[in-house]
Amino acid sequence: MVIAIIGLLAAIAMPTIGRFRAGDTLAAGVQQIQDDVRRARQFAISQRTTVYMVFCPSNFWGNGVWPNAAAFNLATSDAAERAKATNLYAKQLTGYAFVTLRSVGEQPGQQSPQYLGKWSSLPEGVIIPAFKFNPPAAPPTRIYDPPLPANPPDQQVFDVFGFAVTNTIPFPSEDAYAPNRSYVWLPYLAFNHLGQLTVDGLTVAERDEFIPIARGSVLHSRGADKTPVQALPSLSENPPGNSTNNFVLVRIDKLTGRARVVKQELQ
Repeated sequence: MVIAIIGLLAAIAMPTIGRFRAGDTLAAGVQQIQDDVRRARQFAISQRTTVYMVFCPSNFWGNGVWPNAAAFNLATSDAAERAKATNLYAKQLTGYAFVTLRSVGEQPGQQSPQYLGKWSSLPEGVIIPAFKFNPPAAPPTRIYDPPLPANPPDQQVFDVFGFAVTNTIPFPSEDAYAPNRSYVWLPYLAFNHLGQLTVDGLTVAERDEFIPIARGSVLHSRGADKTPVQALPSLSENPPGNSTNNFVLVRIDKLTGRARVVKQELQ
């Protein structure tokens, strides 16, 4: 009888515990992105230069993210750099790093790119939805608060554009740098020496930036030894559509570069 009661209580409690764990994972991912956006901004202010927060795209070894992207194996002939890139097969769409192209005191046109630390990843079970990696010129994904079929005047709408992209940043490390070389197209955020969002290191962004964070998974192909291999990942939201129907956004102010979290508010 006691064992039966314990089993019944466990069956009732498990879904609730699962929801708590999922919520904690999502909260951890949101906090990580928010903290690292602040970190990139502080790097830019303290080092008085533009700091890029670059994200690892899918299929970077082939055609990059879009058809006009330079293939990684053509962008660099350095075997050592291609070997380093194999460590990023499992970081497609979830990995990111901080990069500077110039240091204080360098002459105009002179560059000494530097990665400020290693590539990081979001916690398992947390993703940046696929639409954030759409070309920046594509129509934005409209997220409504609350998510209703209609669009009344008092309904708040968030336009989530794809990341800006650049092929001027050495990839996957500063050791790939060579003058006048083009690289893989990388999605990025950038902060200037004042901590403001910038598009190309010179121009302040025209709009605030939104980074959606959702529950989901990125499944990577693996070889016989269980290590990730060169292949496109499979990305899925769990539950489907939670990036827009139960959204969490990290909003970055274009003028101050400060990040804050925006969550759905049911009215």
